[in-house]
Amino acid sequence: MLRLISRAAAAAAALSKQRNDTVLTSTSILIHQFFYSTKTQTKSSKKKQDDNKKSSKSKSKSSDANSLSAPAAAQADSADDLESVRARARRLAEDDRNPSLDVGPNHRPLFTKTTSLSLLTRKDACTYFKFSEDELNAMLPEGLPTGMLGEFKDSMRYALLVRQSFLDIRDNFRRIVDPSLQSTNGPKIRKQIVLDGPLCCGKSITLAMLVHWAREEGWLVLYVPRGREWTHGGYFYKNPQTGLWDTPLQAENDFIKYNESHLRELPCQILDPIPLGEGAGVGLLKGVDSKEISEGSTLFDLVQMGINQMHASVGVVVRLRKELSLVKDIPVLIAIDQVNAFRSMMHNDMMVGAFSHSTAVGKLRKDLPHVPVDARINLPRYSPDEAATVCHYYLRQRLVSREVFSEENWKKVYYLANGNGAEMRMLVPLMH
Repeated sequence: MLRLISRAAAAAAALSKQRNDTVLTSTSILIHQFFYSTKTQTKSSKKKQDDNKKSSKSKSKSSDANSLSAPAAAQADSADDLESVRARARRLAEDDRNPSLDVGPNHRPLFTKTTSLSLLTRKDACTYFKFSEDELNAMLPEGLPTGMLGEFKDSMRYALLVRQSFLDIRDNFRRIVDPSLQSTNGPKIRKQIVLDGPLCCGKSITLAMLVHWAREEGWLVLYVPRGREWTHGGYFYKNPQTGLWDTPLQAENDFIKYNESHLRELPCQILDPIPLGEGAGVGLLKGVDSKEISEGSTLFDLVQMGINQMHASVGVVVRLRKELSLVKDIPVLIAIDQVNAFRSMMHNDMMVGAFSHSTAVGKLRKDLPHVPVDARINLPRYSPDEAATVCHYYLRQRLVSREVFSEENWKKVYYLANGNGAEMRMLVPLMH
């Protein structure tokens, strides 16, 4: 968690210069019933396998020759695929010069003209927001969610759908920081939120966009994009002082990457010594059980201590968590993806976590321990209106040809995937 803090100033400077696991379910088996008939191909393939099994020894030399040509054929296929990708990229570059193509369902604009996540309104819902690669690397140096990377790769554009669910969560935290935005008839504000919902409904992407927005607003954000790594694998031991299991290697995570400038300005308010624990593979230090915090130290100095001395890393993370609760000069948000195994939310700090169904064993229990009763927000999969926009966007990005694209076909994709974003992205190119 700690390396996440020392490269932020450079990232923020770079940003100021520039602003502009596919999941398959049983429904995927039905694809061919709607778009393809593969019976002939299947029979042909099976016949070839049977013929190969019955081939005589006298033809073994010919078989060997054919088998030797297989790698060459695979290489040729790979080269063809690469050329196809390049050709598509060239056509997309040409399309960018034709704004008439940027049209969504019912002739609505496909892309929002808004250039900041902070300025998005309800009118921008169901449109796509454009990012730049440099901007994403600067604002989310900890890494991007898998689903977001897959979307960018397949669509060949750094753009994401603006969903009303994201706007609602953003405005919830905005009202906490600015009480003047609150109203007696408005929705209840929540300082702690757990994002839940079915597989591939956009929890991780929503969380990452929230982090991007908060940092855009100048907040101090502790972002953990892969929380599972904190509780699975690596070195761990039971701390005899606390009775808890410590993971010193995971505690060295990088919290400096974006937050350095803020941390250098925030003084340590707790000057008690940092307890030292075990180092991975080296045990405890002899004759030393704590490390002093000198007066005048900043949170940057605290984090650097955890990075530079493994024995202090867990103690520093625990202390940093307490220090962040005392920060009043700027808003502080704790954002954890794959939040399944993390500890209590029973505090007064702003915190949002996304539950991961892809890494979980079983479902998230109805009554969450150490979590406020109303903290859970269930994110839905795509609605029909969102699906229409998504499919038109994939048409714009040449994932499917205009000759086969139709309202009937995109609705088949939507209902086959049951609104699952990853599956829809896989099914759209199969329209026929």
